[in-house]
Amino acid sequence: METPNTLKTLILANGDVNDGPLVRRALAAAPDAWVIAADGGARLARFFGLPVHTLIGDMDSLSAEEVAVLSENGADVHRYPEEKNETDLELALDWAANQGAAWIRILGAVGNRLDQTFSNVYLLALSALAGRDVRLVAGRQEIWLLPPGESLIQGAAGDTVSLIPLNGDVRGVRTENLYYALRDETLVFGPARGISNVMQAAEARVWIREGILLAVHTLGRA
Repeated sequence: METPNTLKTLILANGDVNDGPLVRRALAAAPDAWVIAADGGARLARFFGLPVHTLIGDMDSLSAEEVAVLSENGADVHRYPEEKNETDLELALDWAANQGAAWIRILGAVGNRLDQTFSNVYLLALSALAGRDVRLVAGRQEIWLLPPGESLIQGAAGDTVSLIPLNGDVRGVRTENLYYALRDETLVFGPARGISNVMQAAEARVWIREGILLAVHTLGRA
């Protein structure tokens, strides 16, 4: 197994594959990434033809034979009890942060379990991930958090961008190169005002004075 780049990490959650252009872009951006499988996420690794460097979880979604094969192929196995406070994905994110990963892409975290999807989105707010580039990627979408200050959104003119308050009202929001401009305004938790904006150039910018926004970037018109 080749030595991976610990600064870049791919985490495979135990969910739907949701393959698509942004997933393939993430894979191409980090061909030497450290690959962490959160329990059954190891099957996503097989789908994408990726090695598993680290396997984390309670192993309730993999057979003993599958775990043994992964270990024999070089995976470092971290087994946890089934009755625990953290999900397997949370354990994987904490482990990646402790290893110094600065760029993390999470695949398989958006699926048909709404509770699990919400939980996976909220994991982006883990204190251990502060200051790191961490995104959920599924199909033609990528999802990440915008903290106070200036943030850059890269894509193409015509792409869809939604800005959603995550933990209360977000104040002092300004945007550049989005069709529906925000000018030092408040996005209130609840109303859907920040949904389905449209990029007017390859780059858009968002400034926030107070609060956290969830950014959802979709290739093309959603």
